[in-house]
Amino acid sequence: MLKSKKVFIIGLPRTATTSVCLATLKMGFTTAHTAYTRSAFEQAQVLADTPIFADYAELDILYPDAKFVYLTRELKDWIPSIRQLLLRMFTNLMREDGGFNPILKRCYKRVFSPLTLENIHDDNFLALCYARHLAQVKAHFSNRAEALLVIDVAEPQSYRSLYDFLAPPRALDVNDGFERINMAGKVTAWKQIKHPLKVESTQGGKVETLHY
Repeated sequence: MLKSKKVFIIGLPRTATTSVCLATLKMGFTTAHTAYTRSAFEQAQVLADTPIFADYAELDILYPDAKFVYLTRELKDWIPSIRQLLLRMFTNLMREDGGFNPILKRCYKRVFSPLTLENIHDDNFLALCYARHLAQVKAHFSNRAEALLVIDVAEPQSYRSLYDFLAPPRALDVNDGFERINMAGKVTAWKQIKHPLKVESTQGGKVETLHY
């Protein structure tokens, strides 16, 4: 099972990971937007967000035939969106007596380091986090360009690029494009999606130590 082909959506939060996950559901892939159990990893063909954006290098070793999709977004749009999210999450990310699960905390603190309120309010810090993550991804895949697709869902050809890259089991009109969800600060749209191919983040039980 560990050697089965996977698709990892490794763009940072607020780069349209939910829209892409909705698209992969429609393409016929079992999809998990966040995965915190081994069962979720085993059942999902496509995985995104936490812990994927932080752990892509480890996952690349574990799943050597996987494909990776990096989502970009204009900084002028991404910075206020990620700031709003981080401010909303900050207390539960930093709590030592509870809050978010330890996998989620680790990933955000790893990518947005050092995570402080002052830094969250600093455009330059957020831009640096974005640039650093993108540079690390490009360096990691520098000799394996065929394993990585980089798209901005706002670009007209991005849906077709994803469709061609994944070669999905279900034929669709490539002119349909991505459905824009989780707009205007919303972050819970995935919870409302009902689909037989949707894989829950805690599929098979509670949050656990993952297999890598």
